[in-house]
Amino acid sequence: MPKQESNLLERVKELKAERNAVILAHNYQIDEVQDAADYVGDSFGLSRVAAETDADVIVFCGVHFMAEGASILAPDKIVLLPEILAGCPMADMVTADALRERKKQHPDAAVVTYVNSSAAVKAESDICVTSSNAVNVVNSLDAEEILFVPDMNLGNFVAERTDKRMILWEGYCVTHHRVRAADVTAARNAHPDAVVVVHPECRPEVVKAANYAFSTSGILSFARETEHKKMIIGTEMGLIYRLRQENPDKQFFLLHQGLVCPNMKYTNLEKVVTALETMQPQITVSDDVREPARRALMRMLAVQ
Repeated sequence: MPKQESNLLERVKELKAERNAVILAHNYQIDEVQDAADYVGDSFGLSRVAAETDADVIVFCGVHFMAEGASILAPDKIVLLPEILAGCPMADMVTADALRERKKQHPDAAVVTYVNSSAAVKAESDICVTSSNAVNVVNSLDAEEILFVPDMNLGNFVAERTDKRMILWEGYCVTHHRVRAADVTAARNAHPDAVVVVHPECRPEVVKAANYAFSTSGILSFARETEHKKMIIGTEMGLIYRLRQENPDKQFFLLHQGLVCPNMKYTNLEKVVTALETMQPQITVSDDVREPARRALMRMLAVQ
C-alpha cells in the first residue's frame, strides 16, 4: 500500500473515532474507498445501515440521491457526501414538477419510483423499488396501471414479468445504457466458457442476450453460490473489485470498457478525510419532502 494511502487510512480511523462516524461505500466506488469503508453495498441497503447504526455521523461514499436516502431514513444523524458534485444523470432525468404533470395524465396509475431518484421525486410517489425487488413490488400492487419512474430499462425488465400495464418514464442509466447486444456477442467470443450476468438497468436487448440479470447484490450472491468459474459482468466496473475479493477462485471479466460511472469515481480518501475534518458537505432533506418520501420507502419495505 502506498505511504500516502496508508497515512490517509490512519487519519480516517482517527476522525471516525473522534466524530463517532461510520463510512458507507457503494459497490461502484474506487478500490481504496471500498477498503476504507465500514460497510460496502447497494444504495438502499446502505441507507438501512445508516438508519440502524449507533454512529452520529454517516459518511456516504456514493452519489447525491444515496446520501438523501440516508438522511430520509436517519434524520437524527449528520449525513456527509464527500464530493458534492457526485450526482446521478438518471436521477436528474425526472423532476418533481415533471412527475406531477405526468400524474395528471394518468390519474389511475400507481406511481412506482426506483430508489435511484431524488427525495423530491420519491415524495411524489406511491411506493419505491430497488432493482432487486421491483418485480415483486409491482406485482403486489392493486393498481392495474403503473407509472414507472425514471428507468425505462428496469421498467422494461419488470414489464416482461408482470401483467400490469406499464407506463415508462424515458430515463436511463447512462453507464448501463451504452452497452449493446453486440457487446455481449463480442464478450462471449472472447470468453466462450463464461456466463454473462448483467444488471437490469441494461437495455432489454442486453438483458435478453445475457444468461442472467440481477441487481448488484444479486450478482454478488450469484457469484458466491454458482459453480461457474468464469463470469462476464455487465454492470459498473467497481463491482469487479468486490467480486474478486469474495471469490478468489473465480474469474470475472467486464462486459464493456464503457461500464464506468464518472460520478462514482469522484470520491477518494482525501475527500473522505476533508469531509470528516470540516463536517461538510452535509446533506439534509426538509420535513415536507422527507415524510412523504419516507412513506414511499416504508411501503416498499412492507412488501414481502
